[in-house]
Amino acid sequence: MPDLILKPKSDRRLRQGHLWIYSNEVDVKKSPLQSFAAGEQVNVLDANGKAIGTAIINPKQLICGRLVSRKAGEPLNLERLVSRLKTALTSREQLFEDRCYRWVYGDSDGLPGLVIDRFDKVIVVQVSNAGIELLLEELLEAINEVVPALNILLKNDGKMRAIEGLDEYVRVAQGDVPKLVPLKENGVNFMAPVWDGQKTGWFYDHRLNRRRVQKLANGKRVLDIFSYIGGWGVQAAAAGAKEVICVDASAQALDLVHQQAELNGVGNKVHSLKSDAFTAMKQLHEDGERFDMVIIDPPAFIARRKDIKAGELAYQRVNQLAIRLLKPEGILVSASCSMHLERARLTQLLQEACRKNGRMGQVLEQGGQGGDHPVHPAIPETDYLKSVILRTWYEV
Repeated sequence: MPDLILKPKSDRRLRQGHLWIYSNEVDVKKSPLQSFAAGEQVNVLDANGKAIGTAIINPKQLICGRLVSRKAGEPLNLERLVSRLKTALTSREQLFEDRCYRWVYGDSDGLPGLVIDRFDKVIVVQVSNAGIELLLEELLEAINEVVPALNILLKNDGKMRAIEGLDEYVRVAQGDVPKLVPLKENGVNFMAPVWDGQKTGWFYDHRLNRRRVQKLANGKRVLDIFSYIGGWGVQAAAAGAKEVICVDASAQALDLVHQQAELNGVGNKVHSLKSDAFTAMKQLHEDGERFDMVIIDPPAFIARRKDIKAGELAYQRVNQLAIRLLKPEGILVSASCSMHLERARLTQLLQEACRKNGRMGQVLEQGGQGGDHPVHPAIPETDYLKSVILRTWYEV
């Protein structure tokens, strides 16, 4: 393998446990970035020529390298793919009874740019790294060695593919994968639209937060904003909520909400409203609708650092509208998947939203992603998910 040589002192962060190499850390006189091919594996050396590890490189990216080993000359190959898949699988099987989980979570599992979500006998594979794409045949062979005879869908149509210079495609790599695939989460049955849905078709990351909502939903009237296919709302209904209204801009997603509700015998309790979230909440408020619990789980309002100011305003606004719809002593469940929004800042925005509504707020519980989305201690970006359960009331 060729050598990638770093500038003086640029190895410190890597020696402290980080995995990413930025293009401005490379000594381009000794190892010109344009001399490498996207997806190539390289030996990483410090400025003195001492080995740091092995990395996958993409010379056109700001994060131009990602370590896959702490030793030089140890590229990802079939043997190492098998080992890492086994390690990740063991972890998930210890955490979850049902074979429904995120099997591989990128850098945290030593497989950068790779996501594998499992739905029992079906897995959905998403590749957003040029090096893993070059290893696709070895990856499929490794999967079959670890868990034989799975039905495998390659859903490689995410926006990161274009950034990596990769073509987009969705195809079955093995077996038979229907449009809707069954899964079970927190004892509730669902069908995931793995071909046409968002990302892999399901979001396992909020599993533990949805379980907590189940405990609080019994007997309550619940509003689920940005509901997608009903992960929050249907679980609330199955746990005893007296009524659930799911709001989403996608008619296709809401059709699935009703299918999920019928699947769990709560079709009579789950209703839907097709609308933009902000418009819907304003209209519900004008109509005098009030709820015991409002759930807000929006898409990432802060995709990049430059979006922080506008994104924070969006989070504050959406939560302010949500709090207006709560009964005098109501519960707000507010979530964020924006890695650039710090947990403390989300709580601060919720406090501001409470005060603008003339209410007091009390944080009952905070949550994050489940154990199938493990956090890499040296990479804060892997710790992206936040959930706050907030009780509100009017000050006397």
